[in-house]
Amino acid sequence: QVQLVESGGGLVQAGGSLRLSCAASGNIFSINDMGWYRQASGKQRELVAIISDGGITDYADSVKGRVSISRDNAKNTAYLQMNSLEPEDTAVYCCYATVVPKRWSRPYNYWGQGTQVTVSS
Repeated sequence: QVQLVESGGGLVQAGGSLRLSCAASGNIFSINDMGWYRQASGKQRELVAIISDGGITDYADSVKGRVSISRDNAKNTAYLQMNSLEPEDTAVYCCYATVVPKRWSRPYNYWGQGTQVTVSS
């Protein structure tokens, strides 16, 4: 089994910053992609950012220039640095990881439980 634990959410004023962390543990041989989704109340889930095992990143248009995703492969941890936060960024942020549990195994997707980010105006 694999567990993903997020941290770093909270309440911040508009224009502020937050750094989310997502630590993966358990039966891990390697991790392919890691990323973050968010879901605001009454809205569809949105992919915020993704990073490959080689460090290639991609972002939703709504956060480009304000958000940066990174990872520490030695720690099986991904980070989401969010700057210039806006009230529209308020959502539950969930991380995911595409994990290969053992050599020659197919990858599986795992999800964290989510962390609330609230941006006040």
